[in-house]
Amino acid sequence: MIPPLKPGAKLLKVDGPVIETARLILRPWRSDDIAANTAMLSDPDTARYITPDGKAITTEIGGWRNAAVISGHWALHGFGMFAVEEKSNRHYIGRVGPWCPPGWPGFEVGWGIDREYRGKGYAVEAARASIDWVFSTFEIDEIIHCIESSNAPSQAVARRLGARRDGEVDLSGKINERWATSRSSWKG
Repeated sequence: MIPPLKPGAKLLKVDGPVIETARLILRPWRSDDIAANTAMLSDPDTARYITPDGKAITTEIGGWRNAAVISGHWALHGFGMFAVEEKSNRHYIGRVGPWCPPGWPGFEVGWGIDREYRGKGYAVEAARASIDWVFSTFEIDEIIHCIESSNAPSQAVARRLGARRDGEVDLSGKINERWATSRSSWKG
């Protein structure tokens, strides 16, 4: 438990952009996202594609570490994957956005949506907003998407975004397909 602050004391607050789409809010992470993110990652089929080792995260500390890495990307670089919430009920539904830790094969926009919220077009909607934000914020000509060859739903998202498969990337010894979205062909 975090103790109360003394009067006048201030702590670092990571402040980032908030993007609203028709149905979603993309925003920086909050501590109350940790439990929902952990619940999403406790599903083995979800974790298979978005945790570093492909294994479900089922402990409170494991979920905290995962959220700390993602929110730490914001603190260290000023950008990162957004926490995504459904506008209608303000529930956390996943994370989508830019990701570029040291040694990553390029500037990625990735997505991970909780199983309960899949099939509604949320990954495409959030990724489209993230890509728009990246192209309007950074001088970059190409964004990549690293997708396992067995992850047909993510491949479908990439196709709907207009991305093209253009090779393979090694992510810590695990080969993934490399998909690319170029600024010149982006229609947003």
